[in-house]
Amino acid sequence: MRNKDAAARHHRLIYLLNVAQRRLQRWMAAHPQNEVTPAQAGLLFILGRQDGVLMGEAGAALDMGPAGISGLVDRSAAARLVERRADREDGRAWRVWLTPKGRTVLAQAKTDAAQINAALTDGFTSAEIDIVARWLSSIQDKFPRPSDE
Repeated sequence: MRNKDAAARHHRLIYLLNVAQRRLQRWMAAHPQNEVTPAQAGLLFILGRQDGVLMGEAGAALDMGPAGISGLVDRSAAARLVERRADREDGRAWRVWLTPKGRTVLAQAKTDAAQINAALTDGFTSAEIDIVARWLSSIQDKFPRPSDE
């Protein structure tokens, strides 16, 4: 089901998506409710679902390449939120684990994310938000990340 009518071509979706992302990032930077960056919070969320993930798995979940996830884990480890341990079965691979401080910060990040999500969805029905979420998710399929990153 493709939307080819003339009105759909004039929504300025690229512009609106970019402005929305910048506004949200600016708002979050100006209202730090947590001691972590959004990227660090994302890492904590992943580890909250499955502690001890491989760095590559965490990077894929966050849409980051090896250099990006390595830097994020380094910064998070320096902040004592996570620790990196060699994989028991593959000495070349590294797994990332939450620390006690990371668990505490994760709990606050979940509360903060719930508040932001409530603000983002205010005034919209669940059905409308389902469509927005489906559309945003479809972007990842339509524009996949290059495999060499």
